Amino acid sequence: MRVSFIVPVYNEEETVGRVLAALDALELDHQVVVVDDGSTDGTLAALADWRDRPEVVILEREHRGKGAAVRAAIPHLDGAVAVIQDADLEYDPRDVPALIEPIERGAADVVFGSRLRGGRAQRAYLFWHLAANRFLSLLTDILYNTTLSDIETGYKAFRIDVLRSLELRSNGFDIEPEITSKVCLRGLRIYELPISYYGRSYDEGKKIGWRDGVRAVYVILAVRLGLY
Repeated sequence: MRVSFIVPVYNEEETVGRVLAALDALELDHQVVVVDDGSTDGTLAALADWRDRPEVVILEREHRGKGAAVRAAIPHLDGAVAVIQDADLEYDPRDVPALIEPIERGAADVVFGSRLRGGRAQRAYLFWHLAANRFLSLLTDILYNTTLSDIETGYKAFRIDVLRSLELRSNGFDIEPEITSKVCLRGLRIYELPISYYGRSYDEGKKIGWRDGVRAVYVILAVRLGLY
């Protein structure tokens, strides 16, 4: 089953090449669509060696945010399964075969890689990020009658027809709660699997902040009320 990776990237010159190398090392029939979201560092130079690869598509856009980058990649996907792969190495590509397995055997429409289910290597979390994620996951569980533990995970896999049908609108990090809310609202078969997580500090380049948490609450509520 061919897998299409969406790799949104913004100012990740130190890690994006390593991410692409890790994806290339997977024993999967795959395509990679990299969307540079207006990087101002050496990210484009780091991508130079990958431009001639037939399985790699590199798109360049002005800076609009992760959601806009993900949406820009979708028309270019040619696989049966799509996986969002951040370019910062917080998520380990070696977890991908397990992540897509429930879709490959026809059991799931969407699979979330959960950082909070336990059983895999975890760097110590930033407390307020953990608290915010647990709150957002609880809010989602209440509003959509589900049991997800980690709605903000950056590791999500989809049947390609499911991803194309979501009609996503978000430009920023609110793409995560939007995806979660819309797949829950439609009653799709969602699985969670534990994944490794090597989270960064702000000094190391982490970009998501408290304003994104406020926006996530709005999106979760708005989708449930049919306003988004």
